[in-house]
Amino acid sequence: MLKGNKMRILVIGSGGREHALVWKLKQSKMLDKIFCAPGNAGIALDADCIDIAATDLKGLLDFAIKEKIDFTIVGPEVPLVQGIVDLFEANGKRIFGPNQKAAELEGSKAFAKRFMEKYEIPTADFTIFTDFNKARQFVNNHQGPMVVKADGLAAGKGAIVCPDKEKAVSALEQIMGQKVFGEAGNKVVIEECMTGEEISIFSLTDGEHLVHMLPSQDHKRISNDDKGPNTGGMGAYTPTPQIEPRLFQNIIDTIVEPTVKGMALEGRPYRGLLYTGIMLTPQGPKVLEYNCRFGDPETQAVLMLAESDLLEAMVATVEGRLGEIRWTNSNKAAVCVVIASGGYPGKYEKDRPIIGLDYTFEPGTYVFHAGTKNVGGVFKTNGGRVLNVVSVDETIKSAIDKVYRGVRKITFDCATYRTDIAKKALNY
Repeated sequence: MLKGNKMRILVIGSGGREHALVWKLKQSKMLDKIFCAPGNAGIALDADCIDIAATDLKGLLDFAIKEKIDFTIVGPEVPLVQGIVDLFEANGKRIFGPNQKAAELEGSKAFAKRFMEKYEIPTADFTIFTDFNKARQFVNNHQGPMVVKADGLAAGKGAIVCPDKEKAVSALEQIMGQKVFGEAGNKVVIEECMTGEEISIFSLTDGEHLVHMLPSQDHKRISNDDKGPNTGGMGAYTPTPQIEPRLFQNIIDTIVEPTVKGMALEGRPYRGLLYTGIMLTPQGPKVLEYNCRFGDPETQAVLMLAESDLLEAMVATVEGRLGEIRWTNSNKAAVCVVIASGGYPGKYEKDRPIIGLDYTFEPGTYVFHAGTKNVGGVFKTNGGRVLNVVSVDETIKSAIDKVYRGVRKITFDCATYRTDIAKKALNY
């Protein structure tokens, strides 16, 4: 601790989620100085960016020791699954996130499905395969749509929705044969295709107590009307009118709390941010997936409405004191729209100059950088998802109107974005 309990913070990651985290953490009364590794051109406006990859665990630990970092926050899933929390804790450094055994909830879809089956947590029916021929035989004997998932991490793109057996066989060939997701495809989960709306719920947990943020909805497909291939997320909004208070409490009681209790019983106590992806099916809410970190781009919307001190809550999570935290959220609405490079999630070009970032946006509109770099004072594209424009307003409708006024001020060669983010919410 420094300067009367004020802290030196390290945020790990380089996307829009990490920019939003830095933005929120900077508001904490507990903050002294904030670093981000590796960060991006926008984060560099709000934090000291350090050129260390999020997967360079030793390099990150060495930096944390050298710079006397008091508290580290992990943004992406890969270092968590690799065991960065275990490494830091073994060296006496406090860090926010689940350890390697707990992070397997996201790191292995097969583990997560078996876990849910064991603890009777509602989810889609599933079968697990490590043999391509057996998986293909199962698919050929199956009627109706199904979802084929790579077992391991695939940057949010490892689940392929298959309307028929031909598409499912093709998905198996991509995942297990061509290894489009690398070693993540050595094992696959084939599950029933659930129908309904997807909802994301973020919960801080110290392994016993829970604090919940507002539910949000991601838009995973690249094109309007949820068409085209899956992406890391093209936009999000919060709150979700699909979930009234009684349903939200039901989800907490039947899914989120049993998950935390089950992980403790497994000898894998879960401490950090638990992301529960929910499908609101005709039979009731079921788990679509777990993630072991904040979602991207849901975080960019959800943190806009978080009124409590995020750093204070994170420290309490790590120290097992989350029961002391009284979390409050705004009653407004927030909408996030992702501006991506043309061609994403396939091949895309970088180094496109970005025009419009110097525009004075309306109060309540923020621009979080994702795939950007600064070349001689010029912001340029440096990734598939480039920017996140987020607006806060009194209603979902007014937030939608405001965010798209902001989006239209920004452009670069081959820029693309969805024009229907959050419009589902207007049906409720």
